[in-house]
Amino acid sequence: MSELRRDELADRWVLLAPGRAARPHTFPPPTGAATTTPADCPFCPGHEHMTPPEVYRPGRGAPQTPGRRVRVVPNLYPIVGGDDPGPGATGAHEVAVLSPAHHLSFAQLDEAQATELLTVLRDRARHHLAAGRAFVQVVINHGAAAGASIAHPHAQLVALDFVPPAAEQAVRRARAAGRDLVVEDRERSGDALRVFDGAAPSWCPHAAGTPYEFRIALRVLGANFDDADDAQIAAVAQTARATLARLAAVVGDVPYNLVVHTAPPDTAPDAFHWYVEVQTRIAVIAGFEQGTGILVNTTPPELAAAQLRDG
Repeated sequence: MSELRRDELADRWVLLAPGRAARPHTFPPPTGAATTTPADCPFCPGHEHMTPPEVYRPGRGAPQTPGRRVRVVPNLYPIVGGDDPGPGATGAHEVAVLSPAHHLSFAQLDEAQATELLTVLRDRARHHLAAGRAFVQVVINHGAAAGASIAHPHAQLVALDFVPPAAEQAVRRARAAGRDLVVEDRERSGDALRVFDGAAPSWCPHAAGTPYEFRIALRVLGANFDDADDAQIAAVAQTARATLARLAAVVGDVPYNLVVHTAPPDTAPDAFHWYVEVQTRIAVIAGFEQGTGILVNTTPPELAAAQLRDG
């Protein structure tokens, strides 16, 4: 049975349509990903000369040499910044290589590696905001269908000289609501939507827009990702790693976008609740969604949460 649901946190409508999961597909399935390490991967050790000079690394080794763990370099094909940016397109775009291993996804990192990666991303966000950038967006695009053009797992950090409308609107919605929309979203259906508990729980939203979509947020209120302390970053990183590992165990190594939703700088700590959202790219946004603005999800979040929790 289909059902229309409202997502107050993301300001969207979603049609849950589990019956559509049974419709036939006559296109051939995509070919599997290669399991060998390509000789031309710019993110593999020994290929440091294939990227712009790195701007940050934890771990051993001099810049542009092997021995690092996470490696941050300018994006060679930036969304903003670069050599000759036009009006409104100034800023910086960086890539954070998750690890030296070519096939090690975020779900396959250990707790220390996941924590170090998210800490590096927080610290780079702090760096750009301290330099006067207006907003920093952190994402992980996992898989070609999620927008990744290089198979070696990596995160991206885009520092903008303007505050994007979506961030402004999210803060306005939170203020207008007069309540914590993240906590409300997490607690709406209680244990039925819970995946992991703890200092940074994960859950499937009541109006999930994509199959197995989930969110993560600290229990303590805070508006900005860059203001999180080391213990808070560790809690979020470990929940993200564990939930992504469950996702891979339930449905395989599917493409997804991991997005950090944070407020613009100088937002009052109680005016927004920063959180992480993971949307899978199992389904395609088609003409109905584009025409109506209503997402269609064939996997009820209650089912997804139960499988991620127990799988």
